[in-house]
Amino acid sequence: MSLQFTDEEFQSAWRELDEPQLEGGWELFTETMGVKIYRLYDKETGLYEYKILGVLSTCTPELCADVYMDLAYRKDWDTYVKELYEKDFGGHTAIYWEVKYPFPLSNRDYVYIRERRDLDVDGRKIWVILAKSAAEVPCEEKGSVLRVKDYKQSVAMESDGGCGTKVFMNYFDNPGGMIPTWLVNWAAKKGVPGFLTDMQEACSNYSNYCQKK
Repeated sequence: MSLQFTDEEFQSAWRELDEPQLEGGWELFTETMGVKIYRLYDKETGLYEYKILGVLSTCTPELCADVYMDLAYRKDWDTYVKELYEKDFGGHTAIYWEVKYPFPLSNRDYVYIRERRDLDVDGRKIWVILAKSAAEVPCEEKGSVLRVKDYKQSVAMESDGGCGTKVFMNYFDNPGGMIPTWLVNWAAKKGVPGFLTDMQEACSNYSNYCQKK
């Protein structure tokens, strides 16, 4: 697996802002609070990949991108974060992220790379952030935490024409272990809209946070 992202990966992410690519088995899973969540069954893992389309009505795309990239601030507002930091692992800069899971499940951790590009597409300003697991990056596993080795996420954002942000997200991870189906479904149905709500609130509090630093 390459530790780089291609121009084509960035292009395919922002193109889905205009028209999500939903052929080949994608189905509308749920629609709530103006957010549409589509899913695609992955036969190999028995899990679903998700595509999310929605609007964050109270924050600009540039602010959203800044908040999304700020790992220290994420620890401040995301209650599921146990550890989150950027580090040089054997010559590669990667991010280590441990996520709290509800008892009695083990926490999960990720080692991944990401890249942000602020694009100008025929006069449209589009912010794209890509992330993927980097299994070849040497980061020792903890005994009590399950390592997620198959993770990818792409986020594309642009102005909704007003004060808000139109968001497209493509997401897949294989958390491993025995996770009940109800919890997976709950996380997709409630967790994603909940995350976007928290993200919106985090955006509104970001300037205060920056002033306190």
